[in-house]
Amino acid sequence: MVNPFTFLQEVRTEANKVTWPTRRETMITTGLVILMVLFASLFFVVVDSALRFGVGLLLQAGQ
Repeated sequence: MVNPFTFLQEVRTEANKVTWPTRRETMITTGLVILMVLFASLFFVVVDSALRFGVGLLLQAGQ
């Protein structure tokens, strides 16, 4: 069992070792994430539409 004071000192020491991203790196990463979300959403809209069309054709052919 570690003393809470010692624990907090160790946490502070470890936090000082963290390399935080710059504002520019954060903005670039955020832009890339937004771009990938847009591409993924467009992909799924196209796939959903194609599947809906295909199922519609199959259902019409069965009538």
